[in-house]
Amino acid sequence: MILPIYTYGQPVLRKVAEDITPDYPELKKLIENMFETMVHADGVGLAAPQIGLPIRVVTITLDPLSDEFPEFKDFNRAYINPHILEVGGEEVAMEEGCLSLPGIHETVKRGNRIHVKYMDENFVEHDEVVEGYLARVMQHEFDHLDGKMFIDHISPLRKQMIKGKLNTMLKGKARSSYKMKQIK
Repeated sequence: MILPIYTYGQPVLRKVAEDITPDYPELKKLIENMFETMVHADGVGLAAPQIGLPIRVVTITLDPLSDEFPEFKDFNRAYINPHILEVGGEEVAMEEGCLSLPGIHETVKRGNRIHVKYMDENFVEHDEVVEGYLARVMQHEFDHLDGKMFIDHISPLRKQMIKGKLNTMLKGKARSSYKMKQIK
C-alpha cells in the first residue's frame, strides 16, 4: 500500500524516534509498504517518521542506480533501530533532496565513512563500517530518526534562499507527483 509522505512542518519529522521490539505489530507489512511508497515516489530511502510513525525503521533501495553502479544491483534493505556510532573519513559535498521536502535540492557535506549498528528485518544485529554513497544515504535517512533534515546541514544563507519554498510547504501548498500529508 502506498502511504502519504509527511512534508516539512509536520511535527513527527522533528521528533526523536523510538527503538522498537520484535513484537512491533505488522512490522513486515509496514516494511513492504515503506518500500512500495519509496519506489513509487522515486526515492532511494524512506524513514518511518516520513510516513508519520516516530519509530526507528528505515528502508533503502539503491537498485535504481545499478545501471551506473552495478554493485547496487538488487540492493533493498530495511534497517531497524539503527544508530550511527561514528562518522569519519573525508567530508564530501553532494547534492541531496528529500521526499519530505519536494522540489528542494541542496549541497550537503557529510563524512564518507560511518560506523553503524542496526537490526535487519529478522532482528539480527549488525555492526558495520559503511563507506561511499550508501554511507551518505544512511546518514540522510538516519537523521530523520533523530528529528533532523538535510536542510539542517546547510548554511544560513542557503536556508534563507529556500525560505519561500519552505513557507509554501508550511501553508500546505507543496506539489509533488506522489501522495503527501501536508500541514493544513
